[in-house]
Amino acid sequence: MPETESRSRARPSPLLVLVALVLVGSPTLAEPMKVASDSMSPTYSAGDEVLVVKVGVRSHRPRKGDVVVLRAPGSGELMVKRVVALGGESVGIRDGVLVVRNRPVVESFVDHSRVDGTHFGPVHVPRHTVWVLGDARAGSRDSRQFGPVPQEAIVGRVLLRLW
Repeated sequence: MPETESRSRARPSPLLVLVALVLVGSPTLAEPMKVASDSMSPTYSAGDEVLVVKVGVRSHRPRKGDVVVLRAPGSGELMVKRVVALGGESVGIRDGVLVVRNRPVVESFVDHSRVDGTHFGPVHVPRHTVWVLGDARAGSRDSRQFGPVPQEAIVGRVLLRLW
């Protein structure tokens, strides 16, 4: 039995092999990125390195819940945000709770005690755009300030935290 255990420890995990191949391979597929702010806390914090899978590499339609890297409308600044609503949906915040299509959304990663009493919208998200929010809602610059984000502004999807 100890021999089997040592053999299994010697093999790298498939995820580590994938990450190594992507990092050594082409930066057109994926690349590491440093998170610049705490607007996605507690999911990601300022200084975290994440692996971003670039959008143009394969057909990717944003889905609700995706954490994406996007170019902010107006400034072009790269930002990490969560997609919370898609084109054609209505989105708002009632007393700190995200509401999409008039239904409350359960978000375990949001500290609701910090956004209690917050109200926004509802607004309609136009086709071919997404609505993004930071997980740290109280201090996040997101679609509430700059509006819906064209899907073409999405650079990639965060796959995982590297460190």
